[in-house]
Amino acid sequence: MEASAGLVAGSHNRNELVVIHGHEEPKPLKNLDGQVCEICGDDIGLTVDGDLFVACNECGFPVCRPCYEYERREGTQHCPQCRTRYKRLKGSPRVEGDEDEEDVDDIEHEFNIEDEQNKHKHLVEAMLHGKMSYGRGPEDDESAQFPPVITGGRSRPVSGEFPIGAAHAYGEQISSSSLHKRVHPYPMEEPGSARGDEKKEGGWKERMDDWKLQQGNLVPEPEDANDPDMALIDEARQPLSRKVPIASSKINPYRMLIVARLVILAFFLRYRILNPVHDAIGLWLTSIVCEIWFAFSWILDQFPKWFPIDRETYLDRLSLRYEREGEPNMLAPVDIFVSTVDPMKEPPLVTANTVLSILAMDYPVDKVSCYVSDDGAAMLTFEALSETAEFARKWVPFCKKFSIEPRAPEWYFTLKIDYLKDKVQPTFVKERRAMKREYEEFKIRINALVAKSQKVPSGGWIMQDGTPWPGNNTKDHPGMIQVFLGHSGGVDAEGNELPRLVYVSREKRPGFQHHKKAGAENALIRVSAVLTNAPFMLNLDCDHYVNNSKAVREAMCFLMDPQIGKKVCYVQFPQRFDGIDTHDRYANRNTVFFDINMKGLDGIQGPVYVGTGCVFRRQALYGYEPPKGPKRPKMVSCDCCPCFGRRKKDRKHSKHGGGGATNGVDDDKELLMSQMNFEKKFGQSAIFVTSTLMEEGGVPPSSSPAALLKEAIHVISCGYEDKTEWGTEFGWIYGSITEDILTGFKMHCRGWRSIYCMPKRAAFKGSAPINLSDRLNQVLRWALGSVEIFFSRHCLPGMASREGQLRWLERFAYVNTTIYPFTSLPLLAYCTLPAICLLTDKFIMPPISTFASLLFIALFLSIFATGILELRWSGVSIEEWWRNEQFWVIGGISAHLFAVVQGLLKILAGIDTNFTVTSKATDDEEFGELYTFKWTTLLIPPTTVLVINLVGVVAGISDAINNGYQSWGPLFGKLFFSFWVILHLYPFLKGLMGRQNRTPTIVVIWSNLLASIFSLLWVRIDPFVLKTKGPDTKQCGINC
Repeated sequence: MEASAGLVAGSHNRNELVVIHGHEEPKPLKNLDGQVCEICGDDIGLTVDGDLFVACNECGFPVCRPCYEYERREGTQHCPQCRTRYKRLKGSPRVEGDEDEEDVDDIEHEFNIEDEQNKHKHLVEAMLHGKMSYGRGPEDDESAQFPPVITGGRSRPVSGEFPIGAAHAYGEQISSSSLHKRVHPYPMEEPGSARGDEKKEGGWKERMDDWKLQQGNLVPEPEDANDPDMALIDEARQPLSRKVPIASSKINPYRMLIVARLVILAFFLRYRILNPVHDAIGLWLTSIVCEIWFAFSWILDQFPKWFPIDRETYLDRLSLRYEREGEPNMLAPVDIFVSTVDPMKEPPLVTANTVLSILAMDYPVDKVSCYVSDDGAAMLTFEALSETAEFARKWVPFCKKFSIEPRAPEWYFTLKIDYLKDKVQPTFVKERRAMKREYEEFKIRINALVAKSQKVPSGGWIMQDGTPWPGNNTKDHPGMIQVFLGHSGGVDAEGNELPRLVYVSREKRPGFQHHKKAGAENALIRVSAVLTNAPFMLNLDCDHYVNNSKAVREAMCFLMDPQIGKKVCYVQFPQRFDGIDTHDRYANRNTVFFDINMKGLDGIQGPVYVGTGCVFRRQALYGYEPPKGPKRPKMVSCDCCPCFGRRKKDRKHSKHGGGGATNGVDDDKELLMSQMNFEKKFGQSAIFVTSTLMEEGGVPPSSSPAALLKEAIHVISCGYEDKTEWGTEFGWIYGSITEDILTGFKMHCRGWRSIYCMPKRAAFKGSAPINLSDRLNQVLRWALGSVEIFFSRHCLPGMASREGQLRWLERFAYVNTTIYPFTSLPLLAYCTLPAICLLTDKFIMPPISTFASLLFIALFLSIFATGILELRWSGVSIEEWWRNEQFWVIGGISAHLFAVVQGLLKILAGIDTNFTVTSKATDDEEFGELYTFKWTTLLIPPTTVLVINLVGVVAGISDAINNGYQSWGPLFGKLFFSFWVILHLYPFLKGLMGRQNRTPTIVVIWSNLLASIFSLLWVRIDPFVLKTKGPDTKQCGINC
């Protein structure tokens, strides 16, 4: 793939393909025509049989025959790239060392490679050859009318473009002399052997050692025990990660308390049902229904946290296993997706920082490809990305030279820490100042682009070469691809290669369903499969930058682990946020979910997918099932009657030979091939369909640059997914604005498991809306997505009950993610009940006995104790837990309630709602947005509930004052529930009041409340009216 070859725009349906040059200054490109020797630069030439000469059959490093002969005769006799000893080829003279090889003069007999990967090679090539022209007309001449945007002529593996015949998959051991040093046990001597007789004549100690050796009590010392490489090899064979179970002293009391709370809850509900309140039967019945729903919701939320675990990764072992010195780097390539829509709500500077942090990751540059999806087709995003690519040439080498963290410049330069810590290079301060000045100039250029984009020209945007911008009509434009950084031209200021950076804007036409973010992600899957086809993919929101440069390595410790990696569909990282106020008023960090719920799911079948910060296995997103391990042997049955039927079934099974191990991925692929339904499943693209069969990734070597270019435009066309299974069975699933829940659910249902990775340094960080209205709108969008899923054909409660490969506690979690918005209805009723009780002088419970009092106390103690023990094993602070509880009530009676209403309107009346992108813009003043008041209808229900409860408190206290001492007892129960509601809504009240001239909100609340109470008390006492006891003198007279 070559950079700076122009913007490629086109439409497959309209048979259009345009290359726009001149937007940037073209950079000198390397000549990639033909196969040339990497040593002397001459043509490689052909063998005596007329085939292309291949000197090394291990890595395919291009070397001509004269250089090959010279290297074997005068040099080291090893391949310059993989350091494997050159084999003697047909027609080559023998040299010293060839005597150890078989006396065969045909290279085909010197290797016996019949692994699965070579099997797929012939499969892929045959399929590609047969389908390249299917429905496409005659072959076009691969002439100069198409620029060489994508490499296809060289055999050098770059950016995941692996040779198909590579025998070194990442899950296998590499054939090298250093790796195959093994410790073999000493052979056992047979009785009467010469060695045995000689030992018998030796000393007593030697005979004793020999006897211990034969008995197995003495381990022989290997010959290479003192070899320093041996320790590294042994370390590399160790697992790349491990589970860290929660200490039993923390988890066992927690589980026992959950069971105790369940029992207490059952007794509580029994008491409530058997003791109705006859004079307030309506209030009592409403409270009973609410409490039963709360109990059901608590079970769905609590029991998936039964098996919480932590995990550890070993990055040093990953390097020892896949990054050996002097050998090709075997870390798997990764394609990284960044999605953006509206540059006004998602500022280009934020997206630029995310892209820069990706390009500067601590990962081999030829293994990283960054794809930026501009779903708004904005020229502002395109030009900002062009500026970002230029600044990356200076920023990336600076990051890697000084190992700075984080590698997003905006956040690095605003860190309030000692940036000189652990820095020893004398030039660091000077280069840091220069880089900060460069970044400030870069920001000025980006801000200038933003300012220019505020006013759209009447004729639309014009590019620098005078060509109209293809995306002037954001709802009707062709697909666009621009390679900003690539294999040729993508070098930094020091001449080192940079990762690939590709701009993608999929085609949009009226009358087509584009499926919002899910459709954009699926388009990125296809275009990346055509261009680089890495086996793993990382997706990030445009505001989530890479905070830990080793984040991808952390994920590879699970995905490339030979023991567990093959069954892992994705590795999910927790979401962490910057720019949140100190006390996290609206629970933006959501630490209870990310540090408690997700840890619990990791101990079952894995965490749910949360939309960003997730590394996927490409094969899992394609809908394939995980590989199945060997089946357990059948139990041998006896001759008793109950076993006859079982035994007969076993015999039938053995007759057909079904007891062997099967591989789920291979079975699926063979089935699909036999039915020839690839087009129906994946779409009409031969190159893309071929790439889906390549488990280890890579681009087919027979693909030409022109073919790849046309296919890249073809697979992002708006009609490509018609009559396919995209979005219904695989890829990002359609049907909800929260596509992440369905996408992860589909993979878990096929038997895959996911991993939750929490490195010590947060992997990714993003921005969150700290304003009350924006926060409620964000929660509304999430809840509306769950309601849409509930009313769609993907209804998780029904599907989860039918899916056999989904574990039961995992089903509980998925059902809970779908029905949690409906808790808003009983929650709203329950928050209103205290005020109604205070205003009507009724109560939802009868006068309680001693047993009932103990039951209430036990229930409340179990609730608090469960929360405390959760905080103990998870490490979440009590303030974060309390903020989460408060916002559960605030969001429940506002955003969740509106989500349920909108979902019902969509189902019953067909009224759809528009998707609104959460604004990522930041306020110049620190936490200034926190105090901004933005009116929205979401504020009405919580405000109403708050006012009703405050009025109820005042009315209840005034009534107790009027009625005397005996009415204070029942009042305390009502006041307790009312204050419970007010305390949970306190952050909401602070958000309503804003700054209030910096007067603390609590002062205003208590001032109004106490003023009302004292006013009523003052009126009741009436101190200015003199009251006397005795007869009325006016009636009786003075002398009465």
